[in-house]
Amino acid sequence: MESLPIASTRPTEVATGTAGNKGRYAFVSLGCPKNLVDSERMLGLLQLDGYELVPSADDADFAIVNTCGFIESARTESFAAIDEMLERKRQGLLRGVIVSGCLAERQQEELLVERPDIDHLVGVFGREEVTKVADRLIAGLDEQRLVFRPAPVRALDDTQRMRVTPRHFAYLKISEGCDRLCTFCAIPKMRGKHATKPIEEVIAEARELADDGVKELVIVAQDTTYYGKDLYGEPRLVELLRELDTVDGIEWIRLMYLYPMYFTDELIDTIADSRNILPYLDMPLQHINDRMLRRMQRRVNRAETDVLVGKLRERVPGLVMRSTMITGFPGETDEEFAELLDYVDEQRFERLGVFTYSLEPDTPAARLPNHIDEAAKERRRDELMALQQQVAFEFADRQIGTQQDVIIDTPVPDEPTAWIGRTVADAPDVDCVVYVTGDGLAAGQIVKCEVVARSDYDLVAVALD
Repeated sequence: MESLPIASTRPTEVATGTAGNKGRYAFVSLGCPKNLVDSERMLGLLQLDGYELVPSADDADFAIVNTCGFIESARTESFAAIDEMLERKRQGLLRGVIVSGCLAERQQEELLVERPDIDHLVGVFGREEVTKVADRLIAGLDEQRLVFRPAPVRALDDTQRMRVTPRHFAYLKISEGCDRLCTFCAIPKMRGKHATKPIEEVIAEARELADDGVKELVIVAQDTTYYGKDLYGEPRLVELLRELDTVDGIEWIRLMYLYPMYFTDELIDTIADSRNILPYLDMPLQHINDRMLRRMQRRVNRAETDVLVGKLRERVPGLVMRSTMITGFPGETDEEFAELLDYVDEQRFERLGVFTYSLEPDTPAARLPNHIDEAAKERRRDELMALQQQVAFEFADRQIGTQQDVIIDTPVPDEPTAWIGRTVADAPDVDCVVYVTGDGLAAGQIVKCEVVARSDYDLVAVALD
């Protein structure tokens, strides 16, 4: 999960705009890229309304913590951030604390009972009212401490964001919520049913981002391949991608959170034949054993997955696949875990994340029999990650001596000719990086480089341009 005390992390991206005169605030953003988009939208609304974002809570009148509530470790991180700000309030260093996002949505009034010093709670879909909440806090008004709104029929507008990613890449959220109802997942309880953002609105937002200097769009949703089904009666990701591929200024389009269902031959061909869509696909599978998939209610089976992955490997040149797996799901036997190990060894996913099952009290999986102890979950995760480490190292070794395009992200501190970048194979924050040396480089450039070495998971390269 991402933990981002926004202003202190990327001050150059948030320092522009009108100076606020209504109040000064600090902001902490936690969780996934979809939550980060919500954070950026709230930051934009607050700036437009005259509030000033400051680099540190030391200089703030109040603080906002946009939380994640997905799994236990994320909630622990969110509680720690909230408690830090509440302690500052008790010391008289802050006038108030606003808590927003998924944890607020999931716990609602219970969170105020546990932490009564919180001034205001703003649910996931109350984010558009964040300026009114800030006004009430600054004015010392205690009424309407809770702002929760029902999930919208269509995804909320994400334009006019104050972006905190580097200027050259941005997350583009194309839908909200999820209809999947996987037994381990509480996201539908926090973010509602799937709600598509209309194609014309997505394209308008992409053009706004391109005009602001974005070269790489990272497409995010809870279920990307389901895009459009609620609004148009059928999935429309193909049409959306074809239009995004024509947006001037965008050079890389990266696809995340692609569920195996609704992955059609037409979608594969669109990805393979496009101008700017990268041959990088993030497809969370979670498991491969059929019984485990049924208990997870994933609505796919191994045979269908094998056919799809085979098609993708065959028809998308240079494909890099990323997936995620869960170890220790209730009832997972040694034999079923061994099948998962063999599958990962066989498929050789270039990128893979592995998580232990997190028991979520308000999910169907919590009521399943045969829960597995934490030590066993962790042993299985470590064994799977040890296997994947060798796969990743072998993939990285194969890149040595090749020439690849690298997007330059940030300079290496105190090294005037060294930069950190990413290849096509690397999504921001979750994958590997490339350490690039060369003269005249700058953030946002896409540079031809020769890979000369591997440093653990990462690559070392020399710019050729």
